[in-house]
Amino acid sequence: MKIWEKSILLGIVLTVLFTFTGFAAGCEDIPNHILRLHVLANSDSQQDQALKLKVRDRILSESGGILDGVKNKANAEKAVSLVIPKIREAAEDEVRRQGYSYAVQVEMTNMYFSTRQYGGVTLPAGAYDALRVTIGSGRGHNWWCVLFPALCLPAAEAPSELDDVLNQSEMRIVQEQGSTNGYEVKFKSVEMYEQFRDWLKQMKPAF
Repeated sequence: MKIWEKSILLGIVLTVLFTFTGFAAGCEDIPNHILRLHVLANSDSQQDQALKLKVRDRILSESGGILDGVKNKANAEKAVSLVIPKIREAAEDEVRRQGYSYAVQVEMTNMYFSTRQYGGVTLPAGAYDALRVTIGSGRGHNWWCVLFPALCLPAAEAPSELDDVLNQSEMRIVQEQGSTNGYEVKFKSVEMYEQFRDWLKQMKPAF
């Protein structure tokens, strides 16, 4: 898309967002409380997609309990960062067990996610911190979940829930589904705005 087209798009998006200022503001803060797990397959072949799920299962199994007692995202990131070598070793071992020799990269990153539904909630588009696991070239479809609060990790004790880290206004946003009260339009508007912001961040200065 050309720059002038992007500019027109931004104008449209901003016009819509000004109508939903409170909604947009609530969406913008949600990524500050959530840590995601992102697993990228080598390719979209049936074999590589199946391998991705095997690696996913191994990572979740090996990571059980690491966020027990963790009450905020900052401490969750610290806890996860400490076990990155263990997660990488487990993922590499699973790749080899399945008969492949792909390299595996594991890193903490901040990346753009489009609007996604997870369980009974909808997470708005935006830049989220994530533990990213890349198998081989990482060009295949991905799998993701919410790492903190620990919605996808086995835990020895009751894990934190979304309502432990999000306020009432933010919980109303993530729990709305479909087109009720125009929320589908609102989520799409925020997604368009966040896509434009992500595009601006990736642009390099021309001088």
